[in-house]
Amino acid sequence: MKLTRHNNIKKLLFVVPLVIGSYFNAQVRIADSNANSSAANSSAFIDASSNPAFNLSPEKGKGLLYPRTDLTLFTTFGGQTPFGIPNNYPNHYDGLMVFNTATSGQAGVGTTEGGVLTAGYWYYDNKSGTTNGGTWRPVGGSGASPKVDILTTETMTNTLVNSAQVFAIKGSFTATGASTAVNIPAPTGMTSLYSITIYKAGTGTVFSRDLYSYDVVATPGNAITGSPTMSIVYPSGTYDYVLEYLK
Repeated sequence: MKLTRHNNIKKLLFVVPLVIGSYFNAQVRIADSNANSSAANSSAFIDASSNPAFNLSPEKGKGLLYPRTDLTLFTTFGGQTPFGIPNNYPNHYDGLMVFNTATSGQAGVGTTEGGVLTAGYWYYDNKSGTTNGGTWRPVGGSGASPKVDILTTETMTNTLVNSAQVFAIKGSFTATGASTAVNIPAPTGMTSLYSITIYKAGTGTVFSRDLYSYDVVATPGNAITGSPTMSIVYPSGTYDYVLEYLK
């Protein structure tokens, strides 16, 4: 028994330094090369570029492969709570980036910029102070721009005006055929009209892109049909519209 304990202690004393050494080296070096003595005090948290000898063959490239994630199935953030403290996800996953494989739908946690997911790199923009209060945003140049599905509820578009976000909403109004006044309610928080597209009811055929005037405060009857220079009475019937606006 004494001999067995002695051997076990010797093995333990041999293994522990290896584990500790591997742990600290893993924080700054990835390639199988001599440790970079300056890496520990550099601005690079991970250094995988210091030794080019591992990539001298022109037909073999090296890159960083991100986790592949279906964001529609990503319904919760894991990790020990509480969040938001200095040693445990202090920014509530702000900046987390994944390669999303879903080509439609919305992220299962947080909101989705543009309303629809596309395949490519997405990051979690979260300044809310809560874990689930952020927005998934596509990384520029990581594939096609996400399609914006404009709904009857407020929809965030891909457009900014002087750094202000443009929102959109769809709806319908009825023209009497005898008056230029129609009811196009101003969405909550709207400050100014960006644009409007009016369609023939139930079709995708554009009828007009103009109004003579639009009053954000007055409702009902807050819009006057026509062009910017002339009010026009629309033929009686129902018209669909997409209203884009600033808040």
